[in-house]
Amino acid sequence: MKHTYQLEPGLLSIFRKYVFVRTLALMLTGMVMLGLYNAPVGMEILPTAGLYLVEALFLLGYLYWPWGQRKLGRWYLPIAVVVAAASPIVQMRYILSFSTHGAAENLDLWLIFPFLTVPLILTAWQYTFREVLLYCLGTTLLEVWTLQFLNWTRSVSMWLDAGNLIARVVFLMAIGYIVSFLATEQRQQRHELATANRQLIRYAMAQEQLATIHERNRLSRELHDTLSHTLSGLTVQLDALTSVWQPEEPKAQRILEHALDTARTGLDETRRALQNLRAAPLDDMGLATAIRHLAESAAARGAFRLAVEVADDVGDLPAELGQTVYRIAQETLENIVRHADAETVSVSLRRDGDRLLLRVADDGRGFTSDTVSSEQRLGLQVMRERAALVGAQLTIQTLPDIGTTVELLASASDA
Repeated sequence: MKHTYQLEPGLLSIFRKYVFVRTLALMLTGMVMLGLYNAPVGMEILPTAGLYLVEALFLLGYLYWPWGQRKLGRWYLPIAVVVAAASPIVQMRYILSFSTHGAAENLDLWLIFPFLTVPLILTAWQYTFREVLLYCLGTTLLEVWTLQFLNWTRSVSMWLDAGNLIARVVFLMAIGYIVSFLATEQRQQRHELATANRQLIRYAMAQEQLATIHERNRLSRELHDTLSHTLSGLTVQLDALTSVWQPEEPKAQRILEHALDTARTGLDETRRALQNLRAAPLDDMGLATAIRHLAESAAARGAFRLAVEVADDVGDLPAELGQTVYRIAQETLENIVRHADAETVSVSLRRDGDRLLLRVADDGRGFTSDTVSSEQRLGLQVMRERAALVGAQLTIQTLPDIGTTVELLASASDA
């Protein structure tokens, strides 16, 4: 049977209300049948009354039992449906077996019909038409078996019973088909709406990413024309001053050389930041080459041995996913250069079907929650947020004096 762990919206609420209504209806039906057909009221009625009480209490408790729903999973609803459909058959058959009125034997197959319809509708609402057929077959076989078990001698013909059963099954199947068809259409519409929402979110993220890229490029140009040129001019002037001025005071000479080194370092950092700020690496080189270039640049600055295993072709990826992989690799390598003091770093990027895996590992000092700096903590938080935005799984494993491994697992599907 095709079951789902998630119930259709509103189904459980309707089921609970039906139990209350059916409880009252069964009581009234029993009273009417006993009074209308002069059925004897005695000890023989106690079994069906006891079954009715147990079944009502069970369903009321069961349908308000969230722990049971979590534990039983896909079997939660079928159990309730079986109890709700089987109990009325047994109860009504047992009550009608005491009747000596001929009308009861002509109408008995249809008296149970309303109590079978609602569980049928719930079944068709949650599942497919195949489950509807199983429901109709199961209830019919149960009723036939109940008649044989009670050994009820009936004055009506077997052909009339068979005709009534067939007619009732046809009605139940027709109702089940209609509800199942409408529920399937509703699920399909919800699925299409969810797909459209995902596409809309992806489009909005792409537009936001594009706007971010444009803004980053604008800032890069502005900083290049201002800060970079200023630092470059300052470096040239300090270098020229060093060559033409020979101060007699050694301390002044040291200060001048330190200022020149600081200006050069600031210029190098500014140029690197401007290069990282621009989105050009992915546009110009593609993700694989850009990751390899990042790793080689970090190895040159951090003076560590590098092992790179980057697939040349990772396929067509959504723009936001490519940016996320690149930025997480960039942040991870920058943390290694600044904080890890590593001797060996391995970088791998590969694709396996619809799965894209980025892995960066080092043998550096590692970190703990107590030793991590505020800058590192912020960087890790940004990495996790980037991964969450594209539905990727980010795993960070670290041990002090052993090293750190960062893995990003993402779906590379465009769907």
